[in-house]
Amino acid sequence: MAIMRKVVQGPIHVYRKFISPLKPPTCRFYPSCSAYALEAIEVHGALKGSWLAARRIAKCHPFHPGGLDPVPPRYEDTHPG
Repeated sequence: MAIMRKVVQGPIHVYRKFISPLKPPTCRFYPSCSAYALEAIEVHGALKGSWLAARRIAKCHPFHPGGLDPVPPRYEDTHPG
């Protein structure tokens, strides 16, 4: 549902516009966690995209090396039926 995606993405857009600029860039991943969350929700929908974003944020700690971590493609895109 496109409406649900937009509702879930709304707070992320607010964070990126108003909160993120106040902080120094410290993200250890590419793309940043907020960009990852927006893309994950767009590609996988509100529920699974939010789950992927939460998993990604859980990896954001000093003991994880970070690096390139793209959003996984949809299952249907990698396994044509």
